[in-house]
Amino acid sequence: MQTDPASLDPEERLNKFYALASAALGLLSLCGGLAVPAFGAILGVLGVVSGALGRRSENKRSATVGIALSIIGLLTAIIYSILLFIASS
Repeated sequence: MQTDPASLDPEERLNKFYALASAALGLLSLCGGLAVPAFGAILGVLGVVSGALGRRSENKRSATVGIALSIIGLLTAIIYSILLFIASS
């Protein structure tokens, strides 16, 4: 049975939001890192931070997935920008 979000503690509701935001930002950083590396790096850092805040909720799995996706997106952006720099030289 699903719990009503309005009945949750405000801090728990915010932590669940951070966990879901981390997963979304991680996915966007992974996709955005290939288009614009700076965009992917910024989203990756934001995803890691929101995932760390979201780990305090009951929804730890979403926060962990978000942190992993954000780190992969951040690394993708860094590697892609290095390759672009080498190719332009």
